[in-house]
Amino acid sequence: PCLLSLLLSLLLPAGAEPELRFRPPAEAPVRLFTEPELATYDGHQEGQPIYLAVKGVVFDVTSGKEFYGKGAPYNALVGKDSTRGVAKMSLDPADLTHDTTGLTEEELKSLDDIFNNVYKAKYPIVGYTSRRILNEDGSPNLDFKPEDQPHFSIKDEF
Repeated sequence: PCLLSLLLSLLLPAGAEPELRFRPPAEAPVRLFTEPELATYDGHQEGQPIYLAVKGVVFDVTSGKEFYGKGAPYNALVGKDSTRGVAKMSLDPADLTHDTTGLTEEELKSLDDIFNNVYKAKYPIVGYTSRRILNEDGSPNLDFKPEDQPHFSIKDEF
């Protein structure tokens, strides 16, 4: 037996379990998703969560499986950052991207409304796309601001 188990056996009554001082966090840790990782959460694998990213924020939309699951009306949006598609209310494959270049003021307002009043209001945030947290050269984006994730610190990620 190792020294630690020997010491514990001397200090604790027979059969007693040592009390843990540090408990794991109640919430799952926030993750950083690359595009290939996010693509695996597209609703096509039974028992796998369904994730959708909007504005670089990854939401778990599994509870909306009837909308986002395999064969569902909005399945095209999941497994990727579909910011442009959400802004334009479009399922066109060309719009299923993070790129917001050229969106109108009205589309940008619609994007913010849906982001805040649908996704942030209804679905848990499970992480961020690497594009949101990292610059093109791979260095940390110092302007990154987490969305309602008080326990999340970019310093913890690097």
